Amino acid sequence: MLEKLAKQTAVYGISTIVVRFLSYLLTPYYTRVFGPETYGIVTDVYALIPLALTLLTMGMESSYFRFSARADAAGGDARAAKRRLFATTWGATSLAALLFFAAVAALRGGVARAMGEAYVAHPEYVVWVAAIVLFDVASCIPFSRLREQGRSLLFVGLKAMNVVLNVALAVAFGAAGLFASEFGVGWVFVANLAASAVTWAAILATVDRTLPRIDGALLRAVFAYSLPLLVGGLAGTANEFLDRQLIKYLVPEATAMAQLGVYGAITKIAVVMMLFYQMYRLAAEPFFLSNFRKEDFVAMNAAALKYYVIASMAIFLCIALFRDAFALIVGRDFREGIFILPVVLGANVLAGVWLNLSFWYKREERTSLAIVVTGAGLAAMLLFGPAAIRAWGYYGAAWARLASEATMVAVSWWLNRRCFPTPYDWPRIGEYAAAALAVFFLCEGVLRVAGCAAVGYAFDCVMFAAYLAYVVRRERIDVGALVRAALKRK
Repeated sequence: MLEKLAKQTAVYGISTIVVRFLSYLLTPYYTRVFGPETYGIVTDVYALIPLALTLLTMGMESSYFRFSARADAAGGDARAAKRRLFATTWGATSLAALLFFAAVAALRGGVARAMGEAYVAHPEYVVWVAAIVLFDVASCIPFSRLREQGRSLLFVGLKAMNVVLNVALAVAFGAAGLFASEFGVGWVFVANLAASAVTWAAILATVDRTLPRIDGALLRAVFAYSLPLLVGGLAGTANEFLDRQLIKYLVPEATAMAQLGVYGAITKIAVVMMLFYQMYRLAAEPFFLSNFRKEDFVAMNAAALKYYVIASMAIFLCIALFRDAFALIVGRDFREGIFILPVVLGANVLAGVWLNLSFWYKREERTSLAIVVTGAGLAAMLLFGPAAIRAWGYYGAAWARLASEATMVAVSWWLNRRCFPTPYDWPRIGEYAAAALAVFFLCEGVLRVAGCAAVGYAFDCVMFAAYLAYVVRRERIDVGALVRAALKRK
């Protein structure tokens, strides 16, 4: 069964890497077109959009996977049951998105003032962004349906179309000199909106002529499952955007948006780690929420976490050791913040760990525990973040994010031990994490002593290769067989 997960991860992974790479081309482009203060607006907006998406999708992505699995297990006309489920969840999320857009458009002046001085001169920015949210939410459940059906190539193809169109329009707008116009950074949102609208129109062709239609009884059952996921998701998303909001409001106003721009650009450099996390999540969520026997689920989840940590720590070393090279991704004015990258990467690793630790309560339909986990992370952010950001600026924000993710891992571990014991190989997992950190700090020390970048990079390459060899030997991994299993076609 883990071969199936590896194959799905590879399908999503290879294609997602290509798609996200195209998307991340906008980071080096925008950080060369805009200064840190203007790019801070982009960072701010794209930190808030996920919060709106989480609120308006209402946890129904996971609900769709779980109730689809129930329909398969119940027998009878599973196709009709899934069609009714799709129409209901799609209808509910689309209606919520329409109401959201109408409210933001009507109250755009007040929303712009609440978001800060940078938006007051252009309240139309918030309307464009609300329209992006509208189309993205309306596309969310159709995309979930493609994942549930295993139509990964179509899923990725549509996502790729979205990204390619967004990048092409952004570059075209820049070439036409529109970013230097009075509307300025607003053209970033226009490009995104056009891509989102076209993607929504294209995905309508996959819905098999199903119309959004809400079944009240089914919606109540789905919402009973998804409500805790919604609350937990809001807390979790707040953890991901609150560091940026704290920078905006706690750092002195003269430098706040510039620091926000630098912080946003550096976090984008962690692209490989986020790609791995994203491709794993896309494959693992429908995989682990299927109807496996408990003993199979427990064994697979335990093994998956170990291999996730192995892969993520290897990615951590690759980026952290050679971060000066990765810094070239962003414009010169943003590279001053590259020193925070290892902390950002560490937080991303921990995000994947607690994702693995969350599958059991989603499977057992104890989704209220999501509130406990993400609420603890939010509390850690609020306790640690303000003081750290006031003292260290965006460096404090990176540490606050790490503290939040570490708290969620600790709470998830405690809940798992107490409520659903899973035989995770914690000694081995800890060994691999500790070995990777030891390699990192050793390489940092050698670089300082040597005082020569060439010597430091040579030593980094040797130690990185040694870590990979150690893991492969320790786990007795047949790399060739693993690659063949992951890429094998049905």
